Amino acid sequence: PHTGPALILTPDAEKTPGYWNKGARRRLELALALQPAAQRAKNIILFMGDGMGLPTVSAARIYKGQLAGGSGEESVLAMETFPHVALAKVSRAVLGGGKALLPSPKTPLAPACFQTYTIDRQVPDSAGTGTAYLCGVKTNAKTLGLSGAAVYGKCRTTFGNEVDSILHRARLAGKSVGIVTTTRVQHASPGAAYAHSASRSWYADADMPKEALRDGCKDIAYQLVHNTDINVILGGGRMYMTPKRTPDPEYPEDPAQNGTRKDGLDLIAKWLSAKQGARYVWDKKGLDAVKDDSVSHLMGLFEPKDMKYELNRNASTDPSIVEMTEKAIRILRRNPNGFFLFVEDEIDHGHHSGRAKQALMEAVMLDRAVARAGELTSSSDTLTVVTADHSHVFTFGGNTLRGTSIFGLAPKKAKDKRAYTSILYGNGPGYSIRSGGRPAASLPAAEDKDYKQQAAVPLETETHSGEDVVVLAQGPMAHLFHGVQEQHYIAHAMAYAACLEPYAAEPGCSSARRASHGTQYSPQPLLTLLALCVAAHMVGA
Repeated sequence: PHTGPALILTPDAEKTPGYWNKGARRRLELALALQPAAQRAKNIILFMGDGMGLPTVSAARIYKGQLAGGSGEESVLAMETFPHVALAKVSRAVLGGGKALLPSPKTPLAPACFQTYTIDRQVPDSAGTGTAYLCGVKTNAKTLGLSGAAVYGKCRTTFGNEVDSILHRARLAGKSVGIVTTTRVQHASPGAAYAHSASRSWYADADMPKEALRDGCKDIAYQLVHNTDINVILGGGRMYMTPKRTPDPEYPEDPAQNGTRKDGLDLIAKWLSAKQGARYVWDKKGLDAVKDDSVSHLMGLFEPKDMKYELNRNASTDPSIVEMTEKAIRILRRNPNGFFLFVEDEIDHGHHSGRAKQALMEAVMLDRAVARAGELTSSSDTLTVVTADHSHVFTFGGNTLRGTSIFGLAPKKAKDKRAYTSILYGNGPGYSIRSGGRPAASLPAAEDKDYKQQAAVPLETETHSGEDVVVLAQGPMAHLFHGVQEQHYIAHAMAYAACLEPYAAEPGCSSARRASHGTQYSPQPLLTLLALCVAAHMVGA
């Protein structure tokens, strides 16, 4: 018996071998026609699905299809149309030092696997992984922009152990740079792009121990304004930028949302005064009013802390990740030298809270941002990379039937004679025991956006997991994402592709810099690829 929503019947065409044979042949033809794009990249966009493990990608694909009225399983994410695919794995390995090994365009390539562990953790956090994929070195958990010689929470170990991100190096090379995130802009993932901090939690000076302040360490918000000349900063995190008791512009009657800084600095005002042609906005109306060609620098902080989940977002007051990504690209692409853009979505927070629907909607929104970025750029000069920092103890299964809601129930009851959802967590707040057993899952409760799927182990917050994460790439030098690699290789491959340090003197970089000034935007390469993928899908998987 089927306990979920009514099934969408499988098309009769799928029952014939010809359907699958034609689809496979078309995909084989696409694979045979694929050639490495060996030219250098003018622009780089790195999409980071925080916590977007492989099960999340698969479930988001189904959810996307079901949102569009389909059964879901046959849906295709925009990121899945990218021709080069890799995995990032977490098992411990020790490799030789020196430059990352970068293959020539003629080298036969295999799917890539990237190891996400930190120096001290088998299962990593977002600070250590951020330092790896943005700065190109492995480090310790909970530290930002520092080598493994730095010790978590020990300010004095910061000095002399700083490592620069690819965003910082891109800015020094004359490119425009930007950060878009649905978390606070001082959070671990975006923070690794500009900060050097012995603790990922030092958002403002009020969050730092007296010893660290006395030893000369600066909070992450301070470093956001002072370390790197970032052209576009969009996300949350207003309260860390203004003096203590400064009323929040959106929630002036709520003292819990006030500014927190003890040093009295107004970092927003300081940032504005230091940047000619800079604008600051704090709501969607302000963002929409910004003319793309009227600003050189834009800061938009849309919540005191993290931005709201997409399913909770007020579309009239807060921009979506798609809208923020579009605004950033339109501003950054005016630079003839190109740009680097980092885009992150808080899939992670949905999983930590045990709310799968919130997490999967964030993943769908990240994919929509990927699609919009593809429409605004060209794969002939823009390297686009989509990956995750780590995964979560999230899974879905239970022999569910074709077309079952991704949030629905398994077709048969468990050994305890009670229904259960397809989606489950290994640990987290969804653990519950009532009357000597777990409660039975039911519909429509399991479809609610704040429903907490059942977990095997009781924890206040669900944890990260250690399995591989996917890396998808298209554009110049996308073929460099191959084989079994460490996560820090991502930063090296991107730097090599765009002729950034330490690869600025590599062969072909001088001509690439000259050519970047004359590059014209054309969406045709991506549109052609999408058309081919859709055509292949229409005649079978």
